[in-house]
Amino acid sequence: MTKMGSCLIVDDEPDIRTLVALFMKREGVPTLEAATLAEAREQLEAHSDDIDLCLADMRLPDGNGLDLVDEIRTSRPQLPVAVITAHGQVEAAVRALKAGAFDFINKPIEQDTLRRLLRDARNLQPSSEEAATSPTTPESTSTDAGESPLIGRSKAMRQMREMIGKLARSQAPIFVQGESGTGKELVAREIHSHSSRAKGPFVPVNCGAIPDELIESELFGHQKGAFTGATRDKPGLFRSAEGGTLFLDEIAELPLNLQVSLLRVLQERRVRPVGATQEVPVDVRIVSASHQDLNQAVAEGRFRQDLFFRLNVIGLRVPPLRERLDDLPELAEAIVARLAARDGRPVPDIDPEVVHWLAGQSFPGNVRELENLLERAMALTDSDRITVEAASPDPMLAGGDETPTTTLAACPGFIPENDEQREVVMALQQTRWNRSEAARQLGMTLRQLRYRLQKWGVE
Repeated sequence: MTKMGSCLIVDDEPDIRTLVALFMKREGVPTLEAATLAEAREQLEAHSDDIDLCLADMRLPDGNGLDLVDEIRTSRPQLPVAVITAHGQVEAAVRALKAGAFDFINKPIEQDTLRRLLRDARNLQPSSEEAATSPTTPESTSTDAGESPLIGRSKAMRQMREMIGKLARSQAPIFVQGESGTGKELVAREIHSHSSRAKGPFVPVNCGAIPDELIESELFGHQKGAFTGATRDKPGLFRSAEGGTLFLDEIAELPLNLQVSLLRVLQERRVRPVGATQEVPVDVRIVSASHQDLNQAVAEGRFRQDLFFRLNVIGLRVPPLRERLDDLPELAEAIVARLAARDGRPVPDIDPEVVHWLAGQSFPGNVRELENLLERAMALTDSDRITVEAASPDPMLAGGDETPTTTLAACPGFIPENDEQREVVMALQQTRWNRSEAARQLGMTLRQLRYRLQKWGVE
């Protein structure tokens, strides 16, 4: 177990300070106490190098706990600060997380909550070896391009890796916005792997791939006999992610009735399995994602505003491939090397003209489309070199002068009108209209793909 320094407890209620101090003492953590902002500042100045965790009440006699959060974030960005809020003050908790708080706890304070908080704070502490070799500057929060699976050294990718390094230290819910194929799940995994929950499970779920009638049971679990076919208890995905991260992909596809249930889980940190009468506490961090504009979905009444407010505590945008074309050579080399290793074949060279040709493409399917193109090229290449002719879906268009509509119109009379349609048609074209394989590449079920094609009038 990582050794911690002192915990600074800032609260004007002596009973709260005593409760937290007794718990910390049992856990072997020394404490310092303050009843006001002024006293907290004095303690921080006098014991700056010894404090590894701070708990601060939102309401103090001489100010707001958020002022302390802001000051510590500026002067000691590595020090985790958790705010103490009154029960039910969801907006106050969200404000604190947006301001940079590490986490929040509600009054009355429960020992299980303190235990979780202390565990997460301890996991953020570097080992003695890391402390001896790592810098203590704010830049040390960024992830290294050489170790990250997020390939690319463009400005957009450097900024995103740095943001991931900062966000990983918090327990705040994160909403990842990005077009289809940009790698939103990969970003979520990076956040998890650099967080205090890295040793816990990472559980991804595509909200659009689960039938409406099953999604409540899948997320929250069920008890034996709760409905026809429930032959045994099932924990559900929330409880499967206990101590780790639950990644809710395509959150915009969640039915409205389930959005209400999810909002309650986020607020209370408890789930009620289908058929159960009691709620069960859960300890998970939520990262959600969508390729849709949730602000528009809220305006159209398809997504609850209060849920979006709770999920979008911190927003992270994943840049599309067209905004980081400088990364194309490195991306292409990495993808080809991985595909070659998978197939047990030598890594082919990439003709320089291929990269030039790729830079002229619109890539509505982003990195996933790039991977599909290169996988197709490798399948069609017997030599040790990938050429433009092999990479182009249509050799007649290898010159790069085609429009996205011409390239993607894979059936007569149908012209894709949005990113989703273009991505679906591209997948179908690249799999020669093998709908099962196209659905797998798109991350959806065959039933969902058939429904979309029928809705769009595509035979």
